[in-house]
Amino acid sequence: MNAYSKDLRLKVLSAVERGVPRREISELLGISISTISRYVQRKASGEEIAPRPSPGRTSKILDDPDHRRTLWRQLEENDTATLREHSEIFEEECGISVSVATMSRAVRRLGWTFKKDRWHPPSATSEGGALSRAT
Repeated sequence: MNAYSKDLRLKVLSAVERGVPRREISELLGISISTISRYVQRKASGEEIAPRPSPGRTSKILDDPDHRRTLWRQLEENDTATLREHSEIFEEECGISVSVATMSRAVRRLGWTFKKDRWHPPSATSEGGALSRAT
C-alpha cells in the first residue's frame, strides 16, 4: 500500500480546521479516522506532514552510475553468459558479490532481455534509456 500524497494530507487537515466532522472526511476520502487523527497530531507537534520514505534496501548495483555502466558493458561483451556467470564477472570487476536474483533484477531494470540464448539490449522504441536514467 502506498502512502497518501502530501496534497491529500493537506486537504484532510484543511477540512478538520474548517470543522468538518472526521467521520464525514473519512467516508468522503476513504481514509480511516485514526489516520486523520495521526495527521492532526503530526501537525500539532510541528512534524512534517509529507509521507516518510518507504524502508527497504538500496540496490547494490544500480544505485551507482559506475556500476550501472560496468554492468551494461559487461552485458554487451558477454551476451551469452548466464546470470550466474554475470554475477561472478561483476564480482571480479567491482568487488561486489551479488546473488543471481539480484543480478536478474538489475539486468531487467536496465531493460535487457534474454532471447534465443543471448542477452539483448532494450529496443530503441521501448522505455529503454535505463543506462541514462542514473547518469
